[in-house]
Amino acid sequence: MAKNVTIGQSKVTTTPLGLGTNAVGGHNLFPNLDEQTGMATVKAALDSGITMLDTAYAYGLGRSEELIGQVIKNYDRSKLTIATKGAQLVKDGQSTISNAPDDLKRFVESSLKRLQTDYLDIFYIHFPDENTAKDKAVAALQELKDQGLIRAIGVSNFSPAQLKEANKNHQVDVIENQYSLIHRDPENHLFPYLHQEHISFVPFFPLASGLLTGKYDETPRKFPEDDLRSQDPNFSGSRFKAIVESVNSLQPIADNHDATIAQIVLAWYIKNPAVSVVIPGAKSPEQVQSNVKALSIVLSDEEFNTIDNAFKSFE
Repeated sequence: MAKNVTIGQSKVTTTPLGLGTNAVGGHNLFPNLDEQTGMATVKAALDSGITMLDTAYAYGLGRSEELIGQVIKNYDRSKLTIATKGAQLVKDGQSTISNAPDDLKRFVESSLKRLQTDYLDIFYIHFPDENTAKDKAVAALQELKDQGLIRAIGVSNFSPAQLKEANKNHQVDVIENQYSLIHRDPENHLFPYLHQEHISFVPFFPLASGLLTGKYDETPRKFPEDDLRSQDPNFSGSRFKAIVESVNSLQPIADNHDATIAQIVLAWYIKNPAVSVVIPGAKSPEQVQSNVKALSIVLSDEEFNTIDNAFKSFE
């Protein structure tokens, strides 16, 4: 079983595999979600030994947080790592992004109520706004950290330049940005700075909307217009075919570990020294239980490099 990790220079420790919960109460993101299934999925994660739950106000405009709050009442809070995000300001039905210090403090206060907890292990500024100095935004979170309301400060969807501004006073503990075997830009433009500053990294979309699970063949797919994959260049043309070929090349490694390709890919992130926690989403308890098996897969250095090299051409 993989060892626990520490988030940045904070005192937060957690399992290197967490649960992304945008399909738990995220009715604005997924059609026909069943809330009882969502809560059962969270419970399955916690019962399987996962301690990191990653949520956000944007997942159902607080509904994901509310459902998680109901589940965690039945667990030892001190053993859980609850991460949430906020930046969305909704007034009179209109939504804007705000990193203003007073707004961030209100976002934290509201998340605490929905999650029914006294503190957040990690609070991320979910998206950067256009007006707020990023170091001022982080300073507001530092005040809450000093008060014990949050234990680690995070930012998400920040460019390297925005992160550097946010971290002017070395107060950022973790960043959550897009990264996967087929989205590798952070390796050159972000990871060196994170290493230098001891900032943890959590990738979102680690399985690239299912592309890295092995469930697709090279047959071109058509998706409904309201499906995000219909506009995703990864799902069309020569790039789609190349991705599927690279994914299929991992089958011998999966067979060697009596595992699925998705489990092998997750094990690659867990072994990757640049990644602190990987947070695949799940829509059912069965998906969680499958993902958890990645924690017990120990890839050799040769296998790690084989996987890495199979996707080196992607950016």
